[in-house]
Amino acid sequence: MSSNQRVKLAQELHDGIAQDLVGLGYRVDTLVAASGTPPELRSELRSLRFVLTELVDKVRLEILTLRSSGDVLISPYETSTQFELQRVFAELLRNSLEHSLATLLTIHVQDNGIGGASEKKDHYGLAGITERVKNLHGDIDIKSDSLGTRIIIKIPVVHP
Repeated sequence: MSSNQRVKLAQELHDGIAQDLVGLGYRVDTLVAASGTPPELRSELRSLRFVLTELVDKVRLEILTLRSSGDVLISPYETSTQFELQRVFAELLRNSLEHSLATLLTIHVQDNGIGGASEKKDHYGLAGITERVKNLHGDIDIKSDSLGTRIIIKIPVVHP
């Protein structure tokens, strides 16, 4: 397996299985802490939580092993910029929401294109984005002119 393939696999393990296991662990923690959880179930949930922690540790060790197995080479294959950026932003958001204890998340996206970003008849991209932001009780500001487009989204963060 090439260095690039090992790093790609490590990325997929981290962004997939590892994050799923961590999320599952948080859900188990919530059930353990719930006041209505019967003691015998709470004990079983704690045991499950220890198993999940061990699995996360194993996956993290595999990720480390994959990443430390050689130099990363420039891939001869074309990568999908959109796919890679989706993974980058998903990880940034996940880290911010899970670890920062922030109460407000601000996303700022800016390009140096030709502008012209506005809601148009029979085009639903910006309308869909605006609807999603509003559903999250957030605000969105879109500025677009001949120097490019700037979009700022502010979303309040509620921690359980």
